[in-house]
Amino acid sequence: MRPKIRPRRRGLRIAVWSLVTVLAVAAGLVGVVLWQNSYDMDERRVSIRHGGHTLNGVLAVPRDGRERHGLVVYVHGDGPVDATHDDGYKPMWEANAKAGYASLSWDKPGVAGAPGDWLDQSMDDRADEAAAAIAWARARPDIDGDRIGLWGASQAGWVLPKIAAKTPVSFVIAVSPAINWLRQGRYNLLAELRAADASAARTRAEVARSDITRRLLERHATFEEYVKAMGGDAGGMTAARWGFISKNHTADATRDLRALRGVPVLLTLAGHDVNVDTADTERVYRKVLDTGGALTVERYPDATHSLLKRSIERSDLKITLTALFSPRSLFADGFLDGQRRFLTELGRGGHATP
Repeated sequence: MRPKIRPRRRGLRIAVWSLVTVLAVAAGLVGVVLWQNSYDMDERRVSIRHGGHTLNGVLAVPRDGRERHGLVVYVHGDGPVDATHDDGYKPMWEANAKAGYASLSWDKPGVAGAPGDWLDQSMDDRADEAAAAIAWARARPDIDGDRIGLWGASQAGWVLPKIAAKTPVSFVIAVSPAINWLRQGRYNLLAELRAADASAARTRAEVARSDITRRLLERHATFEEYVKAMGGDAGGMTAARWGFISKNHTADATRDLRALRGVPVLLTLAGHDVNVDTADTERVYRKVLDTGGALTVERYPDATHSLLKRSIERSDLKITLTALFSPRSLFADGFLDGQRRFLTELGRGGHATP
């Protein structure tokens, strides 16, 4: 009988060692994920009162032993964004911490359990919200009120200068900021059609549909009128989204940018941006801000609108794996270091201050 038992024991040992190996590899991968997603800063949940309700925020503070730090206040782009942007902000917060700056961000109204609805907001509402957050930060003993600046992406391009007009800021980091709502929308439409290799007929049809939408916005049409004009096909548009667009479609940052004259501004632009016409953005920023000598422009040729590497953003699998195992590598080469250098230079007096 023994010759029959030994193969079973050998098979059991192989199965056990295979299981041990799989568990060891899994534990190692989990360890790598935890290590790569741990950042050299301390994060705290904070509450900020504004307009009768609470902003649910996160304050990320450097671990450098200093009692007071400068602060980067984050202004989100479009969409239902939470305080950490699904942890996407954390590599940037760590770069800020290396330069001696804390970072502050909060959930948009209606996101992650926060009260309100971000689709009810105008760009001025968002600026008021940020100004309240800055006032809250200035009252804290661990924040240097003379070194508070802004970081904002995309749609935040209409909010950043409005904030600066309401309260003094020491610097601005503008990432892929938009200038004119309607121009940006048309640019985005045509860029996406080109990327999809759309036919001339489809392009004409989409432009005509866009023109109808513009005319409806001009006469303050209701959502029901929009749906009727589109032949009953809302195309993913909701009543809340239509209300948001109706409230903000006249946004144009050109005049508001004058509030940033003399303020050190880092303008960050991507080479593969299908959302924002970066040439238009750079032209306007240079026209309005270059005379003060406080504008710095950095371009990342291989980056997309969100400043991710184009090769990564084109693949959902690559985004997921990179976010798990090397989140700092999501961003275009030099992007995180560029922001850190900009903030470090501010501390050394390398930029003009208002």
